Amino acid sequence: MEKANHGREFLAGCDSVSYDHMKEMKAFDDTKAGVKGVVDAGALSRIPRIFVRPQDELANDERFFMSSKGDFSVNGKFVTPVIDLKGVLPMNKINDDYDQQRHNEIVSEIRHASETWGFFQLINHGIPKTVMDEMMTGVKRFHEQDVEAKKPLYSRDPNKKVVYFNTHFHFHKARYAEWKDSLVCRMLSPDPIDPEDLPNTSRDIMLEYTRHLICLGDILIELLSEGLRLHPQHLKGLDCTKNLVNIGHYYPACPEPELTLGGGKHSDPTFFTILLQDDIGGLQFLHQDYWVGVTPVPGALLVNIGDLLQVISNERFKSAEHRVVANFTGPRISMASFFSGSKTSTKLYGPLKELFSSENDDRPLYKDITIKEYLEVYHSKGLNVLSHFRL
Repeated sequence: MEKANHGREFLAGCDSVSYDHMKEMKAFDDTKAGVKGVVDAGALSRIPRIFVRPQDELANDERFFMSSKGDFSVNGKFVTPVIDLKGVLPMNKINDDYDQQRHNEIVSEIRHASETWGFFQLINHGIPKTVMDEMMTGVKRFHEQDVEAKKPLYSRDPNKKVVYFNTHFHFHKARYAEWKDSLVCRMLSPDPIDPEDLPNTSRDIMLEYTRHLICLGDILIELLSEGLRLHPQHLKGLDCTKNLVNIGHYYPACPEPELTLGGGKHSDPTFFTILLQDDIGGLQFLHQDYWVGVTPVPGALLVNIGDLLQVISNERFKSAEHRVVANFTGPRISMASFFSGSKTSTKLYGPLKELFSSENDDRPLYKDITIKEYLEVYHSKGLNVLSHFRL
């Protein structure tokens, strides 16, 4: 009964004639029940006002062609690339299954996808389907447990190893609340997390999935390095995979999906991100003024280029803005895994000098920055972060 009361008290405030947006945002946050708590409070025919996007933002959507149901193509133009890693896993050139020609083709496919789209899907990536399925179940199990069990983890402190919250860290600066709840686990920072810090609802599978993920991350950073025509170990040597944060998202079914978003428009504060998602869909990325919907491929993982890789590649690789639309169907479950450098390091990241030659007129587009400097701007601005660092 107490679980439902949290949501009912909040809903009563949102229906008030004298609506105060910031007051209601705080009231919602204080429940520590998330969107799941609002849904559990009773049947909803409308979403509370704090979740409704401002009119100017809704109107702005009309400038973009909407593609909310899967990949969109015009004469085959807009289709999220699917790249098959079979033949390069494991990346051991003395292995009988290793195929050098296929390896070169994969590097070329990743290069093209990273330069053109900033998004691509991977199949035959080496992570067993049973592990991926159980990871999805573990995320769902955490979010669907009693709210009182989740409350001790509710926090917006970006320095805590494990937190649960709604929307994002800069919630109180947001113009609206997003229709999702999130579990954040800092698996490498850069030291491995103490397993006892993880919630017991998903501890074992989180550790197992992460072990597979680290191996795939090491392979992917080599392929991305080769995609930039650098030595396979070059980017790894820059500690681009030193930090790993797993975020398990839970998007409840929404009665008015056209008025809100599961995740607002943003780019990722990473070198690259690997996304595990269910079959509901809803992820879109912005490409040539089109919102391109990504159709989930069974067994696939989605990869997107982050801001930091755009910086060091001097925009050869693109960090595409993306978002998640809300849906009548739910819950949608996903696990986003963010690979980055250490925010405590003094290492500077800027356009790599190895990418420039005396034969062209290329110039650095960004100044050198630390991870800490980037994150400070990211958490304060949220959008258009890289514009702050352009030369």
